[in-house]
Amino acid sequence: MSDTRRRVKVYTLNEDRQWDDRGTGHVSSTFVERLKGISLLVRAESDGSLLLESKISPNTAYQKQQDTLIVWSEAENYDLALSFQEKAGCDEIWEKICQVQGKDPALEITQDPIDESEEERFEEMPETSHLVELPPCELARLEEIADLVTSVLSSPIRREKLALALMSEGYMKKLLQLFQVCEDLDNREGLHHLYEIVRGVLFLNKAALFEVMFSDDCIMDVVGCLEFDPSLVQPKKHREFLTKTAKFKEVIPITDSELRQKIHQTYRVQYIQDIILPTPSVFEENFLSTLTSFIFFNKVEIVSMLQEDEKFLTEVFAQLTDEATEDGKRRELVNFFKEFCAFSQTLQPQNRDAFFKTLANLGILPALEIVMGMDDLQVRAAATDIFSYLVEFSPSMVREFVMQEPQQTDDDVLLINVVIKQMICDSDPELGGAVQLMGLLRTLIDPENMLAPTNKTEKTEFLSFFYKYCMQVLTVPLLASTVDEKNCKDLQEGSTKINPVCPDNFQTAQLLALILELLTFCVEHHTYHIKTYIMNKDLLRRVLVLMNSKHTFLALCALRFMRRIIGQKDEYYNRYIVKGNLFEPVINTLLDNGTRYNLLNSAIIELFEFIKVEDIKSLIAHIIDNYYKALESIEYVQTFKGLKGRYEQEKDRQTLRLNRYRRDARTLDEDEEMWFNEDEDDDGEAIEKSRPEEEFPESYGKYMEAKKVKESDNKESFPKRTPTGSFKFTFSHSAGAANGTNGANCKPATSPTSAASPNGSPAMSAAPPATTVVKTAMVGLVDYPDDEDEEDEDEEQSPRKRPRLGS
Repeated sequence: MSDTRRRVKVYTLNEDRQWDDRGTGHVSSTFVERLKGISLLVRAESDGSLLLESKISPNTAYQKQQDTLIVWSEAENYDLALSFQEKAGCDEIWEKICQVQGKDPALEITQDPIDESEEERFEEMPETSHLVELPPCELARLEEIADLVTSVLSSPIRREKLALALMSEGYMKKLLQLFQVCEDLDNREGLHHLYEIVRGVLFLNKAALFEVMFSDDCIMDVVGCLEFDPSLVQPKKHREFLTKTAKFKEVIPITDSELRQKIHQTYRVQYIQDIILPTPSVFEENFLSTLTSFIFFNKVEIVSMLQEDEKFLTEVFAQLTDEATEDGKRRELVNFFKEFCAFSQTLQPQNRDAFFKTLANLGILPALEIVMGMDDLQVRAAATDIFSYLVEFSPSMVREFVMQEPQQTDDDVLLINVVIKQMICDSDPELGGAVQLMGLLRTLIDPENMLAPTNKTEKTEFLSFFYKYCMQVLTVPLLASTVDEKNCKDLQEGSTKINPVCPDNFQTAQLLALILELLTFCVEHHTYHIKTYIMNKDLLRRVLVLMNSKHTFLALCALRFMRRIIGQKDEYYNRYIVKGNLFEPVINTLLDNGTRYNLLNSAIIELFEFIKVEDIKSLIAHIIDNYYKALESIEYVQTFKGLKGRYEQEKDRQTLRLNRYRRDARTLDEDEEMWFNEDEDDDGEAIEKSRPEEEFPESYGKYMEAKKVKESDNKESFPKRTPTGSFKFTFSHSAGAANGTNGANCKPATSPTSAASPNGSPAMSAAPPATTVVKTAMVGLVDYPDDEDEEDEDEEQSPRKRPRLGS
């Protein structure tokens, strides 16, 4: 790497006035032929791609901030910043910029950002000369200074001129010294003027001024000036809060004085922005963008300095996981890590990845497992925030950790079970913490983020783990609330104290709604595992008890769970619903709802409409057979009549199909007999076409003799009704085409279809010699339209199989 290159981060300012990281690379200043001038080039350190190509324009105002930042604007609302890793690199590029523009490198801003039209207007203003001549810094002139600062805020040009004047000859420090004098003299008028002056200077939005005002020597005086708001009867006591109430706690002593100073400064500046300064108006909202940037880059620097101090982090984790650590100390350590993780969000992606991997290697997850089980609500809340940062960063990392736990610990203290129990036991009436934890669980069990190419078995392994160790913990409140619906109602009616497991307790109902939302997600995304769990626990029946809840949102959650199950169009689910008569609570709820047109009514109607549109035959038959009398009076929608119509159509198809199979074989018409002949074994048919009929005289004679002998057996061959109402057929089918036997070995068939046709030709004359295989087939009462296609496929696959006579 050449001496002119320096490692930098490239930032751009977005519409929300927040800095977006564009990547890390190395900067150089080079003549670019295409741009016709010296330009700043930044190439990515990862792949060498061009992150930035910016010509150093003679008219662009560049600002140098905090020794390692260079900030400028290339177009309206397009601000850029280079954050240097080393001060030397920043100084070198700054000198190059100043050289191109012919400026003194000692300045921290190269020139005023004034376009030509603004400059022309500025020169025409007669009072221009007074803007750069500040009144002497004296008590008697404070009102004049305040009026001057306030008057320039509406003009970008005047703000720039005033900022340059204030930065010269230590003017700001002199003003702040006057504050001490006014406070000693209790000069309220002067203090009110100083408030207006300092507030206006902050709105000048100049980093160079911030460097002076936020230094250790000046910042408390700045806070003091801002206490004396003229609109307040009594001044605020911000300095007292910062020096006495707000204590800087070093969980582990910080030996780096620069780091400690940076932390103090960042906290105080953040306090000024968030607490002291009033919310800016629409016209002032961009005035404090540089203040936001100042805080942002400070946080980046703090995280980087802490992360590089390996001894410090190692000691923090050692105390966090040490059983001998007192609860108060552990609370401080957790709060420190919460702030640390929050600050880390300012890092660029690759640095943030390294940050969280460092925390994982040091043992952040086992530590969270301990603190999330503590009784201290503040500690648990802070630990939950840290856990959310980790899950957001890498769900796979968290899953990998929890899958290793069963080998080392009991089920009760598994990290995910700790999270579930904290969700269940949330004491917040609005369940704010439970909602947050439910979202984290959903992220962890979402198969969409289990597609990492490095571990293709992650989905199978983790879901098996979750349903084995965690699902029973998640469903405890649900199963407890639905264990005995009658007792639950009795408790509510006969006692003033509501049983906490009853679903009509509002907070419990909210919790059950969260659990149902998660289970509904599982139905959609965990096909096999959740199906097995529902069947084994009879879970849907338990969930549908909640249809009786007085809380409509909970009844809707239960209905949504059933709707998602039916939406899978899985016959295993359908048979389970039919066998358990699980439509009964839904239909009862519909009838109890009466004529009210509400969300519950619409949701139930949509469920049945879906069944009708998708033509789910087994469910349609069950609904009409068991519940149609209760539903036929509902005429404001055509859903149930439509279900009845579907049912009748299917019944007619079954009847037609059944009648065809019940006909006496001797009365089959010629077309039907041809259908049976054509559906004989395909291979045999191919052989038949290649050999003339005259080659089978012996076979034909023996066949007719056998027919006469067996004529009296037709009654036995006719289909008989079984006790179950089905029909049983006995028939033979040929394998001659497969085994290649000749006509002399042919045995007479005993099927009704072997009767001679009306024209005297034998019905089975096309079949080659066969060995007889007798089979019994059951003809079902339901005929599916695709059966014939499936039967044809079976014939092609096995030449020994005749068409099935029923499904």
